[in-house]
Amino acid sequence: MTTRLYTHPVFLEHLTPPGHPERPDRLRAIERVLDDEAFSALDRVEAPEGDEATILYAHPEDFVGRVRAAIPETGIVSIDADTSASPKSWLAAVTAIGAANAAVDDVFEGRAANVFVAARPPGHHAEKATAMGFCLFNTAAIAARYAQEKHLAERVAIVDWDVHHGNGTQDIFWDDPSVLYCSTHQMPLYPGTGAKSETGAGNIVNAPLAPSTGSDTFRDAFLSRVLPSIDAFQPDLIIISAGFDAHHRDPLAAINLTEDDFDWATGQLMERAGRHSGNRLVSLLEGGYDLQGLAFSVAAHVGRLMKG
Repeated sequence: MTTRLYTHPVFLEHLTPPGHPERPDRLRAIERVLDDEAFSALDRVEAPEGDEATILYAHPEDFVGRVRAAIPETGIVSIDADTSASPKSWLAAVTAIGAANAAVDDVFEGRAANVFVAARPPGHHAEKATAMGFCLFNTAAIAARYAQEKHLAERVAIVDWDVHHGNGTQDIFWDDPSVLYCSTHQMPLYPGTGAKSETGAGNIVNAPLAPSTGSDTFRDAFLSRVLPSIDAFQPDLIIISAGFDAHHRDPLAAINLTEDDFDWATGQLMERAGRHSGNRLVSLLEGGYDLQGLAFSVAAHVGRLMKG
């Protein structure tokens, strides 16, 4: 089996205002770097449109209706100070969900060794009933619930290495011990959540990183907090909220990682997936706003996934 890649042209049609960091060029940069001959063995599949009913796995129906009603017929509207929507944003978000759920199917049904979903908008800031932080719906949370609903996964681990804390994922699973949420992130930084003391039902593991720290601190957080939590939890599936904005080039934060750190972290999670989850691992793009840092980091991440 190979590594599968899901993406779709509609992800470029989710438009944000000029100068907004979460822009279509992010996916163009990823597409260019993955066009290299080194990635010729990638199994590239067009992302399917999702089943809108699965959004309700993580979000209440009235909230879903509010997001749908906010989508404009023309132009760009603000959902909040950071979050925008354009005419194709609904379809882009639903297709991102479709790709994530298809990735879950792939790893449970043996069609791929692991999967990377290059989609936008991102998802991990979307709380149960609040779209925020560039995110409309929480794709990772929906995929975790989908794995439980369709494939009867008893335990799902979500590991979030985006430099911003995934407040949305934490909110959705706060009191649900069937989902482990582990996050490394800069603190203090947007959205202001993610202290070590935030533990939910014992299923929330936050490993905040001080500004200006780098590889050693990040790797220590993985080795001392994230990986032991996964080993104790023994998940049936690992989902990565794969943000690459902890790269030292990124303009929105001050953590000094390199692409080698993402390669290393990917390998650590693949080892745990092999140990506990039948190798089932799905990776979903979250942040990463310097195009070169993003491209190089995704190349390292996907390259490591392909090594098996």
